[in-house]
Amino acid sequence: GDWDFWSDWKDRRLWVSVTPIVLITFPAAVQAVLWEQFRLPFGATIVILGLLLGEWVNRYFNFWGWTYFPINFVFPASLIPGAILLDAVLMLSGSYLFTAIIGGMAWGLVFYPGNWPIIAPLHVPVEYNGMLMSVADIQGYHYVRTGTP
Repeated sequence: GDWDFWSDWKDRRLWVSVTPIVLITFPAAVQAVLWEQFRLPFGATIVILGLLLGEWVNRYFNFWGWTYFPINFVFPASLIPGAILLDAVLMLSGSYLFTAIIGGMAWGLVFYPGNWPIIAPLHVPVEYNGMLMSVADIQGYHYVRTGTP
Protein backbone atom coordinates (compact mmCIF):
# COMPACT_ATOMS: atom_id res chain seq x y z
CA GLY A 1 0.00 0.00 0.00
CA ASP A 2 0.95 3.61 0.43
CA TRP A 3 3.31 2.77 3.29
CA ASP A 4 5.61 1.12 0.80
CA PHE A 5 5.18 3.55 -2.09
CA TRP A 6 5.99 6.94 -0.60
CA SER A 7 9.09 7.72 1.45
CA ASP A 8 7.22 10.21 3.64
CA TRP A 9 4.84 7.42 4.68
CA LYS A 10 7.65 5.03 5.63
CA ASP A 11 7.25 5.98 9.28
CA ARG A 12 8.58 4.30 12.39
CA ARG A 13 5.24 2.89 13.52
CA LEU A 14 2.85 1.62 10.86
CA TRP A 15 5.25 0.87 8.00
CA VAL A 16 7.43 -1.45 10.07
CA SER A 17 4.45 -3.38 11.40
CA VAL A 18 2.08 -3.55 8.41
CA THR A 19 4.51 -4.17 5.53
CA PRO A 20 6.32 -7.29 6.83
CA ILE A 21 3.06 -8.89 8.01
CA VAL A 22 1.40 -8.40 4.64
CA LEU A 23 4.43 -9.41 2.56
CA ILE A 24 5.36 -12.67 4.30
CA THR A 25 2.44 -14.69 2.96
CA PHE A 26 3.53 -15.19 -0.66
CA PRO A 27 7.22 -16.00 0.08
CA ALA A 28 6.18 -18.44 2.81
CA ALA A 29 3.73 -20.21 0.49
CA VAL A 30 6.24 -20.60 -2.33
CA GLN A 31 8.92 -21.61 0.16
CA ALA A 32 6.68 -24.37 1.51
CA VAL A 33 5.90 -25.70 -1.97
CA LEU A 34 9.53 -25.67 -3.12
CA TRP A 35 10.66 -27.34 0.10
CA GLU A 36 7.93 -29.99 0.08
CA GLN A 37 8.19 -30.90 -3.59
CA PHE A 38 11.87 -30.36 -4.43
CA ARG A 39 13.72 -29.79 -1.10
CA LEU A 40 15.00 -26.47 -2.41
CA PRO A 41 15.74 -24.06 0.47
CA PHE A 42 15.58 -20.79 -1.45
CA GLY A 43 11.90 -20.29 -2.27
CA ALA A 44 11.41 -17.10 -0.26
CA THR A 45 14.55 -15.48 -1.66
CA ILE A 46 13.59 -16.24 -5.27
CA VAL A 47 10.08 -14.85 -4.73
CA ILE A 48 11.39 -11.68 -3.07
CA LEU A 49 13.96 -11.11 -5.84
CA GLY A 50 11.16 -11.43 -8.42
CA LEU A 51 8.89 -9.15 -6.39
CA LEU A 52 11.67 -6.59 -6.02
CA LEU A 53 12.38 -6.64 -9.76
CA GLY A 54 8.69 -6.14 -10.49
CA GLU A 55 8.48 -3.32 -7.95
CA TRP A 56 11.46 -1.51 -9.49
CA VAL A 57 9.96 -1.85 -12.99
CA ASN A 58 6.65 -0.53 -11.64
CA ARG A 59 8.26 2.37 -9.80
CA TYR A 60 10.41 3.38 -12.74
CA PHE A 61 7.83 3.25 -15.51
CA ASN A 62 4.73 4.31 -13.56
CA PHE A 63 6.13 6.85 -11.12
CA TRP A 64 9.10 8.25 -13.04
CA GLY A 65 7.95 7.54 -16.59
CA TRP A 66 4.41 8.86 -16.22
CA THR A 67 4.47 11.39 -13.40
CA TYR A 68 8.19 12.28 -12.94
CA PHE A 69 8.28 11.56 -9.22
CA PRO A 70 11.91 11.17 -8.14
CA ILE A 71 12.92 7.53 -7.69
CA ASN A 72 14.27 8.24 -4.19
CA PHE A 73 10.74 9.27 -3.24
CA VAL A 74 9.03 6.03 -4.30
CA PHE A 75 11.64 3.30 -3.74
CA PRO A 76 10.40 -0.16 -2.66
CA ALA A 77 11.27 -1.78 0.64
CA SER A 78 14.17 -4.22 0.74
CA LEU A 79 12.96 -7.63 1.90
CA ILE A 80 16.01 -9.64 0.87
CA PRO A 81 17.61 -9.95 4.36
CA GLY A 82 14.38 -11.34 5.79
CA ALA A 83 13.94 -13.79 2.90
CA ILE A 84 17.49 -15.09 3.33
CA LEU A 85 16.87 -15.59 7.05
CA LEU A 86 13.56 -17.33 6.38
CA ASP A 87 15.20 -19.73 3.94
CA ALA A 88 18.17 -20.31 6.25
CA VAL A 89 15.92 -21.20 9.17
CA LEU A 90 13.97 -23.69 7.04
CA MET A 91 17.17 -25.21 5.66
CA LEU A 92 18.78 -25.61 9.08
CA SER A 93 15.71 -26.85 10.93
CA GLY A 94 13.67 -28.63 8.26
CA SER A 95 10.58 -27.86 10.32
CA TYR A 96 7.67 -25.75 9.15
CA LEU A 97 6.64 -24.94 12.70
CA PHE A 98 10.12 -23.80 13.72
CA THR A 99 10.39 -21.78 10.51
CA ALA A 100 7.02 -20.16 11.12
CA ILE A 101 7.91 -19.16 14.67
CA ILE A 102 11.62 -18.33 14.49
CA GLY A 103 11.87 -17.50 10.77
CA GLY A 104 8.74 -15.36 10.85
CA MET A 105 10.03 -13.51 13.89
CA ALA A 106 13.40 -12.99 12.18
CA TRP A 107 11.60 -11.77 9.04
CA GLY A 108 9.77 -9.10 11.04
CA LEU A 109 12.70 -8.10 13.24
CA VAL A 110 15.23 -7.69 10.43
CA PHE A 111 12.86 -5.65 8.22
CA TYR A 112 13.48 -2.23 9.75
CA PRO A 113 17.24 -2.60 10.32
CA GLY A 114 17.57 -3.94 6.76
CA ASN A 115 15.89 -0.82 5.37
CA TRP A 116 17.41 1.69 7.78
CA PRO A 117 20.44 2.59 5.57
CA ILE A 118 18.01 3.52 2.79
CA ILE A 119 15.57 5.47 4.98
CA ALA A 120 17.96 7.14 7.45
CA PRO A 121 18.82 10.14 5.22
CA LEU A 122 15.10 10.87 4.81
CA HIS A 123 14.48 11.03 8.57
CA VAL A 124 17.07 13.72 9.21
CA PRO A 125 15.44 16.67 11.02
CA VAL A 126 15.67 20.00 9.22
CA GLU A 127 14.29 23.44 9.86
CA TYR A 128 12.11 24.61 7.00
CA ASN A 129 10.36 27.98 7.15
CA GLY A 130 10.66 28.03 10.93
CA MET A 131 9.20 24.54 11.40
CA LEU A 132 10.99 21.32 12.34
CA MET A 133 10.31 18.46 9.94
CA SER A 134 12.10 15.63 8.18
CA VAL A 135 13.46 15.54 4.65
CA ALA A 136 10.70 13.07 3.74
CA ASP A 137 8.08 15.57 4.96
CA ILE A 138 9.57 18.29 2.77
CA GLN A 139 9.50 15.92 -0.20
CA GLY A 140 5.83 15.22 0.52
CA TYR A 141 5.04 18.95 0.55
CA HIS A 142 6.92 19.70 -2.67
CA TYR A 143 5.61 16.74 -4.67
CA VAL A 144 1.94 17.10 -3.93
CA ARG A 145 -0.28 14.13 -4.76
CA THR A 146 -3.71 12.95 -3.76
CA GLY A 147 -3.71 11.41 -0.30
CA THR A 148 -0.71 13.35 1.02
CA PRO A 149 -0.46 12.68 4.76
